[in-house]
Amino acid sequence: LIFLRHHIDDDLKYEYLTVENPLELWQNLNDRFEYLKVVVLPKVLNDWSQLRFRDFKTVSEYNSTLFKIVSQLKMCGEFITDDMLLEKTYRTFHASNVLLQQQYRLHGFKKYRELIGSLLIEEQNNELLLQNHENRHTGSAPLPEVNAT
Repeated sequence: LIFLRHHIDDDLKYEYLTVENPLELWQNLNDRFEYLKVVVLPKVLNDWSQLRFRDFKTVSEYNSTLFKIVSQLKMCGEFITDDMLLEKTYRTFHASNVLLQQQYRLHGFKKYRELIGSLLIEEQNNELLLQNHENRHTGSAPLPEVNAT
């Protein structure tokens, strides 16, 4: 009861101040907010269908948005499996990365976290390569002098 009252909005605290049974308080809150699932579900399903890996600049941004949507789907009683997460990510790679998509599929990832970990490592390695290239472009090292010795 203390936990529930601590985590609800102040206006709701006053409204349910007289309820002493935690189960009764939980049921009252559930009855009050159960309709949200019906309101939220269509929007979240639309967000899920529109989610594309290629639309994000970083793997972290995609991952964060993906899990926000997955959490909302769970709240609405819809459950997303690792296979669904893997397939969603593979299918929404950019068209120019078809070869990469096939290579990641051939890895045979069983868990989404394995795929996303691999993508994060690759992204970090690519950033390092680009930084090194920007610091010193290919062929920009001075040519050794012929008669230096």
